[in-house]
Amino acid sequence: MAERKAGVGRYVALLRGVNVGTTRIAMADLRRLVADLGHEDVKTYLQSGNAVFTSTATDPAKLARGIERAISDELGLTVPVLVRSGAELTAVTEASPYADRQDDPTRLLVAFLSAPPTKSRVAELTVPAGENVEYAVAGREIHLHFPDGGYGRTKFTNAYLEKQLGVVATTRNWKSVCALRDLATS
Repeated sequence: MAERKAGVGRYVALLRGVNVGTTRIAMADLRRLVADLGHEDVKTYLQSGNAVFTSTATDPAKLARGIERAISDELGLTVPVLVRSGAELTAVTEASPYADRQDDPTRLLVAFLSAPPTKSRVAELTVPAGENVEYAVAGREIHLHFPDGGYGRTKFTNAYLEKQLGVVATTRNWKSVCALRDLATS
């Protein structure tokens, strides 16, 4: 592991809705955009809009806004971006109430939120009728467990969570969450 200078942190940018519908971004373009913002050691993970990078900036919200603006300015796309530090991703993986109960990473996911939802919105959140989903809201994350299957057929999606909670959401499966944590902490 390379030694890092003081005041330098490792972050993960999680893009919402990239390369799953009509919003297409090449990962080479994403790496270039993030690097052009002055961030270093930029890597992408999979094709779903995950960028890991090193930065001297310390405000994840500012980092997210900068990446969103660069995507808009250079690619003409409006893409919500959420940023978490390596330490935050480590805390997320350690806090999962379901990780010890599930070996299939397609049944265990984390929905990352742009902000903590209000207590009243969390209290009103329900699973759509006929679905078997366990969830635990913890600050800016929702730990999800789909004991009967994966995320592909559920109505408990990013769009559903956004409507119910009033914040932007983007979801990653457990394998991706752990891989991104490892990339951001190595």
